[in-house]
Amino acid sequence: MRDTIGRDGFESRWLILATLFLARTVMGFQFQSIASTAPLLARDLGASYAEIGTLIGLFMLPGVVISLPGGVFAGRISDKRLCAAGLALMMLGGIIVGASHDYAAAFAGRLISGTGAVLFNLVITKMTTDWFAGREIVFGMGILLASWPCGIALGLLVQGRLAAAAGWPMVMHTTAALCMLSLLLIALTYRPPPGAAAAMASGTGRPALPPMAETLPTVAAGLIWGAFNLGLVLFFSFAPALLAEQGMAPLAAASLASTAVWITMLSVPLCGYAVQRSGRADAAIAVFAIVAGLVLGALTIGRLPALLCALIGIAIGPPAGAIMALPARALAPANRPMGFGVFYTVYYAVLAFGPMLAGALRDRFATATAAILLGAALFVACAPLLWLFERLAARRRGLALS
Repeated sequence: MRDTIGRDGFESRWLILATLFLARTVMGFQFQSIASTAPLLARDLGASYAEIGTLIGLFMLPGVVISLPGGVFAGRISDKRLCAAGLALMMLGGIIVGASHDYAAAFAGRLISGTGAVLFNLVITKMTTDWFAGREIVFGMGILLASWPCGIALGLLVQGRLAAAAGWPMVMHTTAALCMLSLLLIALTYRPPPGAAAAMASGTGRPALPPMAETLPTVAAGLIWGAFNLGLVLFFSFAPALLAEQGMAPLAAASLASTAVWITMLSVPLCGYAVQRSGRADAAIAVFAIVAGLVLGALTIGRLPALLCALIGIAIGPPAGAIMALPARALAPANRPMGFGVFYTVYYAVLAFGPMLAGALRDRFATATAAILLGAALFVACAPLLWLFERLAARRRGLALS
């Protein structure tokens, strides 16, 4: 009987992970839709590139406000319902953006999509943890993380062509349709793991922020994850424009940039597993984040773009899982629900305002090079931020022992 249950649990968690992977891929696909259609949007909506950058950042901006309450909701509302609510908001926002005739309407639609994406992202992280805790958690989380670049890579390959053939509204409506399909798929396949209902029912205590000794290193971890992801966002948002400035055809430039993201899909889970086995997580974060920054900066020179894009995809892999493990090193188990709310609040703040700055730099210097160099600097900044995290985490450990 025990073996039967074990096989059922094994099959269930991998099926559920596959479903969540597909749904989170759609989230990445919708995120990329603004960057992929930026020239057409700017033309038809009369928007500057700073305003286009704002639309990109709006997908993350709601996380600054609702990450903490979202953590509370996740403990009191069923995961499936919260996940469905997030996907429904993403679908509604995609429809509104696709029907927009001015910048204000696109702003509102993107804000609605971003609100849904924040709720969705928070709850599927919890859903994956519930099914894989104590099992293949590192590998499972690595697979889930790879879904985001998968969606972005698909966007880079498909959305520009679709916009050229059928117009940018069709891209937005396609993202809405995929959100609806994801909602139906999760409704049909997801179920909580054994014991999850009892754990949810027992979580009746009043939520509180972790003590300052745990909050400060968690904030530092959020800054690292935000800077790392923003560097990647700026790469796939502005690298196609940079390559086009260097003389490459726009569609070819988008396809070349997407190769890095496809490589990332493999490098994140595989390198994460290797880093865990090696026990050198901090070294992997510092070394490969700096490598990613140097390679991204070298892309502005205009030499060997295919090789550099591939190297970026490889360098992204080792740090990703190790960075996501940092909050667990800073937070006591009882403080992790609200602590992850702090972590995601900082992360979303960086990703919300960073694209606005990058868009403003592109407007100011009239070249995508400025935004790419900002991304390179953000990758390199992960190393000193990791040093700060280690100092703060060591202080927390010292207080715990005293």
